[in-house]
Amino acid sequence: MADTNVFKPKGDAKNEATTKTARAIIDSEAAARVAKTARLRKARLAQEPVEEPVKKAKKKAAAK
Repeated sequence: MADTNVFKPKGDAKNEATTKTARAIIDSEAAARVAKTARLRKARLAQEPVEEPVKKAKKKAAAK
């Protein structure tokens, strides 16, 4: 049987439209987030590595 909209209640059409719009927005935001992450990762890897200074061990104070 072919899927038709003849037997669906009117409210379902609005729900489906809302769901479709929400999913489109969520998908576009996810794609933008992935693109931003890739761009930032590329920029971070392009920077020269920064060497962290060697931390000296602190001497413990003698107990009196």
